[in-house]
Amino acid sequence: RQCPTGSFPYTIKSGDTLYKLAITYNTTVEAIMAINPGINPNNLQIGQVICIPQGTTPPKQCPIGSFAYTIKSGDTLYNLAITYNTTVEAIMAINPGINPNNLQIGQVICIPMGSPVPPCNGVYYTVRPGDTLYSIAMMFNVSLQALMAANPGVDPNNLQVGQLICVPKTEIPCPGGVIHTVTAGETAVDIMLRYNISLTTLADANPNVDLNNLRVGQELCIMPHQEMGCPCPPKYKQYKIDQCDVPTTGSIIAALAQKFNTTVAELLIANPTMSPGDFVVGKIICVPGM
Repeated sequence: RQCPTGSFPYTIKSGDTLYKLAITYNTTVEAIMAINPGINPNNLQIGQVICIPQGTTPPKQCPIGSFAYTIKSGDTLYNLAITYNTTVEAIMAINPGINPNNLQIGQVICIPMGSPVPPCNGVYYTVRPGDTLYSIAMMFNVSLQALMAANPGVDPNNLQVGQLICVPKTEIPCPGGVIHTVTAGETAVDIMLRYNISLTTLADANPNVDLNNLRVGQELCIMPHQEMGCPCPPKYKQYKIDQCDVPTTGSIIAALAQKFNTTVAELLIANPTMSPGDFVVGKIICVPGM
């Protein structure tokens, strides 16, 4: 149902009355009836959709140290507690009678003002289903002890989805190289192309990193590329790049990928000691073909 501006649709549930709805949403029975012409207040039907005008003031004065909040679609007390750096218990304590399992869109509740999110000498990570402190530590290549020290108030046996975890910044040993911080959408191949290094060079410099599962903010060591000979993997053959492989536009490796019906990423994987810039005329490489 399309409701007029300044109101929202509400589906009648068992036990609802216009009076209860008016109290819940800080409006009046008359205001509800005015935007629902023909409604019978004595014969509301479960599943019936009506329009509720939005109240102009909070239903009650929130205590000092809290503020009024209007429930929106998808809100839960847990999400609100995380968002405003407080707890579900604290929210319920200043909203007596609130049903955490039946929040209504447009309902106005009081939210206690939490303390500011503590500073994090690193990056914040939002807990996902299945996460543990150990898996997060492995993901970001930090020690479990360092992760726990950066989150002294976190119960490692009771992580909650949506919870913020501080992942401390660690100094990555990278003598003779440079540190690269992973950006959104970046892959290992993107980094190899950017720095003109091989898969082997990247993997050797970052032995504890899952290159197939890079995370935004993760730091990688980029070492200078050193090419070494390597036998071809199964189902690949040796091929010598010649002048005919040099395209009029674009890179040789991209042209070779198209020629052998593969991808740049697959060629770099099949030639792990070669950087994108190593694909030059006269070079012997591994290509699909066996």
